[in-house]
Amino acid sequence: MVLVTRLIQSVLSLAELKLRRDWLLYHLQQMPLPEAARLLEALCKSSERGDPAAREVLIAWVVGLVQLGDCTWVSALRQICVESGLLSLNRLLRPVFQPPVLSEVAPAVPDYGAGRELSVGERRSLARRPNRRAFDRLLSDPHPLVVRVLLHNPRLTEDDVLRLVVRRPIRPAVIDELARCPNWLVRPRVRMTLLHNPGTSGCVTLPLVALCKRDELLEIVENTTLNGVLRTTARELLDRRPPLGEVPTSTLH
Repeated sequence: MVLVTRLIQSVLSLAELKLRRDWLLYHLQQMPLPEAARLLEALCKSSERGDPAAREVLIAWVVGLVQLGDCTWVSALRQICVESGLLSLNRLLRPVFQPPVLSEVAPAVPDYGAGRELSVGERRSLARRPNRRAFDRLLSDPHPLVVRVLLHNPRLTEDDVLRLVVRRPIRPAVIDELARCPNWLVRPRVRMTLLHNPGTSGCVTLPLVALCKRDELLEIVENTTLNGVLRTTARELLDRRPPLGEVPTSTLH
């Protein structure tokens, strides 16, 4: 477990979640894939058993997975999990069947009251402004670049982000841009809204469910509108949580 301890110490030496995520992904992708898989398996097991330091690092791994999506590296990592019986890591990587999305008319650009359709540049400029006058329209804007700028606006609130993620079907651009803003992604209310939205991709929900507390896992298990793989994963994680009231004991030494 020496490597896991060193990994945790290195990640926690960085103050910001984004820096932790970026360092962790770079470090893992420089390692031989089987070694990275074993290291992540040990990290996931420690987090499941209630180790607080492991859980902090798991947050960085989870937001990294959401950012990566189902890329070639993740697919290869999943295959190693299956071949080597790495069950804890595989829970975050399981393939989830998503029903095909029916073709829809592209969302219209909101009317910003200018008497014409504003350009993307103009809408991005509005999204940067330190006032909330145009926020109602900006939250409905379909362009990814507008969403990206808005998510970094210091006047944006958690309630605003919830308005983005509660929509059904959820816009893929919102997920993609939230992956760039991990601090929003891991907020409990935002995370749970994404998990309860049936349109959220399995590449997002399975990593995020690993961050849930006991009562949140139970909510997922009992929501029969959700994907069966997600609910099964929530049940497995619930079964592995330490009993209520138990003081976590480190598994890293």
